Amino acid sequence: MTSYTTSSARAEMNELRRLKTLLPPELQSWVMIEASTEVNPPLVRTEELGKDEVEIQIDLAKWENLAIDQRNLLFWHEVARIQNDTIPKEGWEMAALAIGLGGAVGELWVQDGLLLLLALALCGISGYRLWQKNNGEKNLKEAIEADEKAIQIATRFGYTLKNAYQSLGSAFKTLIEQTPNRSQRKKYEERLQALRRSAAKAKQQKTPEGGNQPLKTPSVRSRSSARMKNI
Repeated sequence: MTSYTTSSARAEMNELRRLKTLLPPELQSWVMIEASTEVNPPLVRTEELGKDEVEIQIDLAKWENLAIDQRNLLFWHEVARIQNDTIPKEGWEMAALAIGLGGAVGELWVQDGLLLLLALALCGISGYRLWQKNNGEKNLKEAIEADEKAIQIATRFGYTLKNAYQSLGSAFKTLIEQTPNRSQRKKYEERLQALRRSAAKAKQQKTPEGGNQPLKTPSVRSRSSARMKNI
C-alpha cells in the first residue's frame, strides 16, 4: 500500500513538472501549477493569487483519465485564458455587496441621504461586477476565444493544425461523456460546436492571390494551406 501511494505521488509530481514545461517561456516565472486539494473540484481551475502570480489547479484524479494530447490542449486553454487576461480577479464583489446592503439598511434607519446614496452606489457597482462574472454568454465567448488561442499555442509546441483541432475536439467529447452536470455538459457541447466551425473555416481558407501559379519551391504559407486541406 505504501509503495502504491509513493508511486502515485511520484506520478502526480511528474505530471505537474511536465505541464510546467508546456508553459510559454514568458509565463514560466509567475504561473504555478498545483494539484487541487478541494473536495470534488473542477477538472482545471485558474485563479489570480496576486498582481504577478497566477495558479492553475488540476484535479489529477480526473486528469489521468484523459489522453496526453487531450490534457495538453485543455492545459493550453488555461494558458490562453491567462494571456487573454480573462481569469477571475480577487473576489471582492460579494464582500462589497454585503457592506453596501448593510450600509443602506443602516442609513435608512438614521436617514442620512448622502451615505445612503454611497451605499447604494457600492451595491450597484459590486452587483454589476458579479453579473459580469456570471454572464453565461460572455463566459462562453471568452472560452471559445481561449480554445482558438490554445490551437495556436499547440502549433508553437510542434502540433500540426489538424492534430491540435483533433486533440481538443476529442477532449471535449470525453468530457461530455464523463460530465454528469447537465449545465456544464452543455458548455462543453457549445465549445465543441464552435471548434468544429473554426476547423471548417480553416479548411476553407484559400491560398493568396497568385498562389496557384506553378512554383519550383512551395512557400511556407502554401505548405500550411495544403496541410489544412487534409484536416
